[in-house]
Amino acid sequence: MQSLTLLYIVIALLISLFVAYFQYFYKAKNTAKVTISLFFLKALSLFLLLLLLINPIIKTTTYQNTKPTLSVLVDHSKSIEFFNEAVSVKDIVNQLKTNNSLNDKFALENFGFGDNLQVTDSVFFNANETNIYKAINGLDNLNKRKNAPIILITDGNQTIGNDYEFISSNKKIYPIVVGDTTIYKDLKITQVNVNKYSYIKNKFPVEVILNYQGKESITTKFSIFNGAKIVFTKNITFSKEVNSKIITTNLTSTKEGLNYYTASLQKIENEKNTQNNTKNFSVEVIDEQTKILIVTAVLHPDIGAIKKAIESNKQRAVDVFLISEFKNQINDYQLVTVYNPNNKFNNLLNEIKQNNSNFILVTGTNTDWNFLNKQQLGFFKKHINQTENYGANYNSSFLTFLQKDIGFDQFAPLEDKFGEVIFSKDHQNLLTQKINGIQTEQPLLSVLDVNNQKISVVFGEGIWKWRASSFLNTNSFQEFDQFIGNLVQFTASNKKRSRLEVNTDNLYPANSNINISAFYTDKNYKFDARASIEITITNTATKEVKKLPLSLINNSYQVSVDNLISGDYIFSLEVLGQNIKKYGKFKISDYQIEEQFTSANKNKLQKLASKTGGKLYYKNQIESLIQHLIEDKTYFTTQKSIEKEQNLIDWKWILFLVVVLFTAEWFIRKYFGKI
Repeated sequence: MQSLTLLYIVIALLISLFVAYFQYFYKAKNTAKVTISLFFLKALSLFLLLLLLINPIIKTTTYQNTKPTLSVLVDHSKSIEFFNEAVSVKDIVNQLKTNNSLNDKFALENFGFGDNLQVTDSVFFNANETNIYKAINGLDNLNKRKNAPIILITDGNQTIGNDYEFISSNKKIYPIVVGDTTIYKDLKITQVNVNKYSYIKNKFPVEVILNYQGKESITTKFSIFNGAKIVFTKNITFSKEVNSKIITTNLTSTKEGLNYYTASLQKIENEKNTQNNTKNFSVEVIDEQTKILIVTAVLHPDIGAIKKAIESNKQRAVDVFLISEFKNQINDYQLVTVYNPNNKFNNLLNEIKQNNSNFILVTGTNTDWNFLNKQQLGFFKKHINQTENYGANYNSSFLTFLQKDIGFDQFAPLEDKFGEVIFSKDHQNLLTQKINGIQTEQPLLSVLDVNNQKISVVFGEGIWKWRASSFLNTNSFQEFDQFIGNLVQFTASNKKRSRLEVNTDNLYPANSNINISAFYTDKNYKFDARASIEITITNTATKEVKKLPLSLINNSYQVSVDNLISGDYIFSLEVLGQNIKKYGKFKISDYQIEEQFTSANKNKLQKLASKTGGKLYYKNQIESLIQHLIEDKTYFTTQKSIEKEQNLIDWKWILFLVVVLFTAEWFIRKYFGKI
């Protein structure tokens, strides 16, 4: 409390005493006991009233006890029911919830996971995939500053995501193993690697990884079927020492369109689980290839990054030439990419303009802007001979083609000559510039679609760093390559743009969610959020029909379909009230990803427990786990002091007391005839 406030309080006390004294003792002939009582009532009531007017700040301290957090993480995948452990898991969760000693020491938090982490008190087993790594990582982030151990109830079998055995967690993890831990003889097709596309009459490579679990030497047959026809077969021998094989072969594309294949391992004697002996894959066979030309004046890492990104789609092939060496005709290519042009590109750009060819232009530190500004390409740049680094800012209003934000603002800046870009033709910016972290309206990546000619312009070099950053962020080049693919697809296409575009997969595992998205535009090819779109899905064998509306989510229409049985399906998307439809097909295989395991993976769970300082337990050792947690002195309740500041005027009972004191004084005076 400030010294000035204390002074005011002292003055208030003196004033109260003076007024009371003046009223009851000044020139009084006698001082009866009632007079003394009235003096104290008056002095106290006046002092409290003045104290409310001064309104000092009162500091109070309270103490809060916080229990350590105990996270109970339950596997909700279908593999738990496949191992007949649903009842056991529910019993374990109930034991933890109802143990009074455990609840006295810890604040229990209940979570479940399949492919995602979720907060739930319910226990169910309907998840089609298991991502243990993501669940543990989610709890790490949630309880980042807490000493919060994790009880992990699972069979240890993960189907997607990073390997949880190598997770870096600062929380002690106590796995409870459920499921059969007995090791059975088992053959398994672990993975099939194949390109999504092939060309008619061409051969395409297939790589299949096979695994064997057992102690005896066995021989089996591996086959690949296209429908009922065997297109490849080979005898395979496994032993305890040689328990993994990689089979590579080349299959011939004989039929245009979507082709489905089945890789299969013949069952061995006493094999318990044969669900993992087969795996389906698909290949789309096409009869043409997009040829793309890259012409450059300089050698730069961007060239290799762009080439690899484009050729990640096997429908596309890229030729690279220095401008001084290019003697071919651009008519041999569906798309031309011009990199860092200078006056040596005069003939090439004239040919592009004469043929009205589509092209991608990438500028940079070696670009001759004086030359480029004279080409009348629909834009020019007021530049100076000084370079600048331009960060990327994603434009969520971009509608020319569907491109999600892949973290552009986190990528390294591109480098180009400093200056203002001015457009003389209609354009849209997918990316705009950030200079030293400040967003601008200047373009970084723009597209033009004028008079049936499409131009895409990247105002900066250094895009190879984007591909590297994308890999570091996602452990894959896929997002960056898809971004370049979208840019190439838009620029290379000479077809009239469809107002309804559909995105879906060709092959789904059993019991998975079928996610289909659509992008719909108005007649000006701008995204239209007013449409009503309906999908009709038909099973080609049973003729069962399912109709569902698509929901508007961000800049696309989406639908998720579940509970479809295995089989072949055709679908049609229709924009209601418009004569616009789109057709497609997909297949749901018999492959149940959660039924591919013969036993619980106790070895990985043991490594996880050891690495994090926890301990592995089995379902019949729950009491031991509870006792260990209760006795572990590294988990303790913490006490935290909380200091609050409050104005005295907020204490309403003081005002009530003032009223009571004044009222009591009045009644006493009235009773003794002093009024």
